[in-house]
Amino acid sequence: MRDHGPSLNHEYTPKQTALLLDSQAGGSTPMLRIFFFLLAAAALFAADDAWTKVQALRSGTEIRVLKKGSTQALTGKFDEANAERLLLVIKNQQIAIPKDQVDRLDYRPTGSRVSVTGKTVQEDPSAAREPRAGMGHEPEGGSTTTSTNVNVGSKPDFEMLYRRQTGAPKK
Repeated sequence: MRDHGPSLNHEYTPKQTALLLDSQAGGSTPMLRIFFFLLAAAALFAADDAWTKVQALRSGTEIRVLKKGSTQALTGKFDEANAERLLLVIKNQQIAIPKDQVDRLDYRPTGSRVSVTGKTVQEDPSAAREPRAGMGHEPEGGSTTTSTNVNVGSKPDFEMLYRRQTGAPKK
């Protein structure tokens, strides 16, 4: 007869039973610890990743910045950003805003506001038609009709790009 591991028919002490059940569970406790550690590390990197998106903005992009403790947003053109600060141009004046003072940053996506649509219809010359009034009284050949529409839309809305991570509330 083969031995298939410990049997539950035998009398074990509570400590031995706990060890037996833990060994049968596959020892998942260390794996869970590693999983939660990696999850926490990913959350920390995600916070820095949002500022990386700010640094990747193209110069001249229209942005709206809400500073810490302010109710009025600053709207202007993005100049550049680094790990410590953001440079914003408002009415030909360059303003530096420290990264830790930026609560939220929105940008206006670039895209064409003008859309042009065209339609061309070409009639079949072999289709039966009334003869044209005039000297030859012969039916005219195929004709082509072209129409073009130009629509100018409004600017796209601002989209949130960065929001400062808030810590746990202090007690």
